[in-house]
Amino acid sequence: MRAGILVALSVSAPAAHAQFVVKPYLQLGRDAQQGTAKSLTVVWHTPVEPGIWSVRYETAQGDRFATDVTFRDVRVGGIAPHRVFAAVLSGLRPGEAVKYTVRVDQKPVFSGQGVAPKAADQPYRFVAVGDTGEASVGQRRVAYQIHGQKPDWVLVTGDIVYPHGRMTEYRSRWFNIVNSDVASPSVGAPLLRSTLFVGVAGNHDIAYRNLAKYPDGLAYYPYWIQPLNGPAYRARTQGDASGLIEASGPNFPRSPNFSFDYGNAHWTVLDANYYVNWRDPGLRRWLDQDLAKARNATWRFVSFHNPPYHSSRKHEGDVNMRAITDILTKHRVDIVFNGHVHNYQRSFPMRANGNSWTIDRSFDGKTNLRPNGTIYVVTGAGGAPLYDRKLAGQPGAWKDFTARYHADYSLTVVDVNGRSLLMRQIDAQGREVDRVRILK
Repeated sequence: MRAGILVALSVSAPAAHAQFVVKPYLQLGRDAQQGTAKSLTVVWHTPVEPGIWSVRYETAQGDRFATDVTFRDVRVGGIAPHRVFAAVLSGLRPGEAVKYTVRVDQKPVFSGQGVAPKAADQPYRFVAVGDTGEASVGQRRVAYQIHGQKPDWVLVTGDIVYPHGRMTEYRSRWFNIVNSDVASPSVGAPLLRSTLFVGVAGNHDIAYRNLAKYPDGLAYYPYWIQPLNGPAYRARTQGDASGLIEASGPNFPRSPNFSFDYGNAHWTVLDANYYVNWRDPGLRRWLDQDLAKARNATWRFVSFHNPPYHSSRKHEGDVNMRAITDILTKHRVDIVFNGHVHNYQRSFPMRANGNSWTIDRSFDGKTNLRPNGTIYVVTGAGGAPLYDRKLAGQPGAWKDFTARYHADYSLTVVDVNGRSLLMRQIDAQGREVDRVRILK
C-alpha cells in the first residue's frame, strides 16, 4: 500500500522493527490556516515494514490517542523506500505543554514534548533564519544558539538543504543537525522534536526540478506538512514525477504558498522561485485578498526567499519579488523576512512600489518606535557560505534603504507581546549584534 490511514488503537502482531529513518519532528499541519491553530502534527519516517504506529499524547486535560495517523510511501530513485507518517495532536489549548509518545504495535519507541500554538492574548517568541542545511560549523552553532533562545517556533526562510533539496541531503545536512540527540555547538540541537518549524521554499529546495538527474529531489513536498490554502499553479518537472506525486499527495505542487495565524499575527508565506510569476493577476489577487482578510491581526508578517531589497553584490539582480511590494505597502505589512543572501540585513521602514520607495529614517527602534513603512529583513546567515563580508564595514557602499548589515553567522529572535515587538540579531557565539523595538 502506497498511502493510507492508520487507526491508532489497532492491534497487530509485534513489528519486525522499532526503527526510525528520521526521528519525530513537529509541523503546522495542513489545517493550520486562519484562526489560532489548535493542533500540532508529528511527522516521522520509517522503513517500509509491517507495524501499526500510533501516538499517545498528554496535556493538562489528560491523555489521549491521535485519531488521525496517516502515512505515504516514498519510492523514488537514489534512496531506499521509506514511509512518512503524520499524526495530528488535536484539541490543544493555546500555549499548553504537550508530551507525546510514538508507539509501534503498542510499544513506546520515542517520547517528545512541545508547546501548542499561542493565542492572540499570549506573548510568544519566534526565531527566523535561512540558508541553513550546509552541514557546516556555522549551521551547528546557529542551531545550538536557537536551542538556547527557547523559541515557541522557528521560521526557516528558505534553502533548507543544499545543494539540490534532495532527500539524501535532508538526512546528512538537516535532520541529523537540527534534530540531533544532544545540544552542542559542535553537533547541533534536538530542536525539531520539541519546537514547531515552518519552512519557506527556496531555490535550492524546489528550483532543481530535473528528477531524471535528482530522482530524490524536491523533498520539500513530501517532508513538510503545512497548510494547503494557497493558490494553485503549474510547476513543471523533468523526468518521471510519479514517485514524487505519490509521496507528496496534495502537497505537490500547491504547498509552497500558504498563510496561517500565530498568536496575534497573520503570516503569508510565498514561493519566490523563477517559475512563479507574481505579476500574474490571479496570484496578485490571492495575495491581496489574503492580507485583506487579516485586517484584525495586530501584526502582519510575510516571508519568501528572494529579498526584494538588499545591499549585497551577490544576487544583486534577484529582485523579482519587487513585483508584490505595492501590495505589501498597501496592507501595511510590518516585517518581511527573507533569505537567499547569506548574511543579515535590516532595512529602514519603506513604503515601496517596485523600483521606487520612500524611506522613514526617523525610526531607530530605540527612541522612535513607530515605523512608517515595512521593514525588510534578510536573515540568510544560518550555515551556508557567507556573502560580501567586507561590505559590513563599508556603510557608504550600502543601498540607501539599508540600516544594518552584519556578515557573520546569526539568527533573528523576535519577541511579540501584544502591540510591542522586540527584534534582536544574535550571532553564532550568542552575542547581540542588532536590536530594534516596535510599538503599534
